[in-house]
Amino acid sequence: MQRNKKQLILDGATKSFTLFGYKATTMDQVAKIAKVGKGTIYTYFSTKEELLKAIIEHLALEMREVANKSINPDASFVDNFNAALSRIVEFREKHELTVKLSQEMRELGTPAVGDALQTMEDDICQYIEGRIQKAIDQGQLRKCDPKVTAFLMFKMYINLVSDWKERHGPLSKEEVAQLMNFYFMEG
Repeated sequence: MQRNKKQLILDGATKSFTLFGYKATTMDQVAKIAKVGKGTIYTYFSTKEELLKAIIEHLALEMREVANKSINPDASFVDNFNAALSRIVEFREKHELTVKLSQEMRELGTPAVGDALQTMEDDICQYIEGRIQKAIDQGQLRKCDPKVTAFLMFKMYINLVSDWKERHGPLSKEEVAQLMNFYFMEG
């Protein structure tokens, strides 16, 4: 029963953050949506920030699962990297909560939302770092600093699929893959 109430709260908060944004969400709204008393929320989460953090941790796990499902053990590191990041970006763009939080960050600059989005980005980079280390260990990549390389690969990928699209039109997945291969494998 306890686990069920906690999940109801997480689901209610996710729905409220998605509908109203983080800043406009109150614990009263979360309690109403979750159909629990406001005091019950505080049994599990001492602050709204703590509640958002728990939701982001769950989203990060979901993103890792999405990325892992796209990995082909017979494919090259670059092919797997592009497949995994493509799926992560699609997940982020389609998941209503991440869309709403990104919008709130752009429009309002809510610090807790910025921290949550940064945590999500850090988790993605940590995932990439692990894949890079594995590729180094298997001889698919030359020795490098996996943490820095993961950060650079992630930022470049995001810039190619998002920022470039806004300024110059979209690149195909193949073009992005070719550029990533060129700059990180051949360059």
